[in-house]
Amino acid sequence: MPSVFRIYSKEQLPLYMFVCVLFIMGVVFGALLVNALTLEQKQEVSQYLSTFLQSQTEEAVRAKPVSPLESFGVHFKWVFLIWLLGLSVVGMPIILILDFLKGVLIGFTVGYLAGQWSWKGMLFALASVAPQNLIVVPVIIICSVTAITFSFLLVRNRLLQRTGPVGRPFAAFSLTSLTLCGLLFGAALFECYVSPILLQWVAPMVLGDV
Repeated sequence: MPSVFRIYSKEQLPLYMFVCVLFIMGVVFGALLVNALTLEQKQEVSQYLSTFLQSQTEEAVRAKPVSPLESFGVHFKWVFLIWLLGLSVVGMPIILILDFLKGVLIGFTVGYLAGQWSWKGMLFALASVAPQNLIVVPVIIICSVTAITFSFLLVRNRLLQRTGPVGRPFAAFSLTSLTLCGLLFGAALFECYVSPILLQWVAPMVLGDV
């Protein structure tokens, strides 16, 4: 089993670099996409965020606790979809598109907050977006690389040349994905129990300019 796991580490460094660059491109594109919003759209988003910030009081958080399972489910869908796409050859480009879209979502969120509220917006992004994504993003990147690697293995085995049974690589791929889901649950716990506390501290600063 250790020899199987090496497929997903040093030998895949170029693929890791490619996926990371693709993700960063998505972040940059998402940040630039903020400029494409009309004034009316920006006002609508700003009003929504203001309402959200005003709800981040201690009483509101206690009255409406967020379940870690709900937060975990949101992140799990990404990993499960990537795992599912890794089982087919045609899923490889879709995996790369998902990585790019994840970067776009993060880049747009941070870019809008920074553009709307300057350094206070960045502070809000650090409290609400950055913490859990420090875990979620590496998990998605690792899962993407393992999925693409397994897809390449299927191509070599079925189309180019027989490289032997794929049972062990499939087990390693699935076990890796399952382990990464454990990390996602840790991110969900942080998002549910720590992030609200950070938001309660940041919200009054941001609302001072709203």
